[in-house]
Amino acid sequence: MFPLGSVVLPGVAVPLRVFEPRYRALVMTSLTSDRLFGSVLIERGSEVGGGDLRANSGTLVRIVDAEENADGQWAIMVVGVERLRVVQWLEDDPFPRCVADVWPDEDADVNTNSLLERTLATTLRVAHRIGVLTDPETPPELDPDPHTASFQLTAISPLGPLDRLTALMATGPNQRLEFLLASLEEQTAMLDALDALDPHDSPGEN
Repeated sequence: MFPLGSVVLPGVAVPLRVFEPRYRALVMTSLTSDRLFGSVLIERGSEVGGGDLRANSGTLVRIVDAEENADGQWAIMVVGVERLRVVQWLEDDPFPRCVADVWPDEDADVNTNSLLERTLATTLRVAHRIGVLTDPETPPELDPDPHTASFQLTAISPLGPLDRLTALMATGPNQRLEFLLASLEEQTAMLDALDALDPHDSPGEN
């Protein structure tokens, strides 16, 4: 297990720089077996040195690219595979370990595609307003699988780590998309309120 200060989501690629000895050992162990390890969010503390408070919901990830630097640090690219639930934490020796179960999403239904379209459009509008997206007319290409697409939308939505964890823990794509929509609508209301206070200095404008 690799506890992180961010949430890795199924179907989403994330670059990681690995420098602490125990996580370098984790990477080397993974590379000599199935290239898989788990990741959970650190809810309090740091991934450096231990003593952190870890979430018990996370993601199984696969190393898709790895390069060891001259100083022994690793630059790796991982892709989320599927959700997992931690059943029991074991000793952090030689690196964090646990017993975990795979945690499948609930099935999509006839409402999922329309929820995806609404959430994507709202995500692009909010991201454009806060200045993290320059061209809202060019949407990202989402995976045709609605489960993966809902995770990809979570990754590109302007949310903090705890909100991303909440989205990860949603029972299925519909609940996840409904949570994203509600969060984005809250952000829209806040942006509208700020614009009303000072319409000439809205977020995202220089």
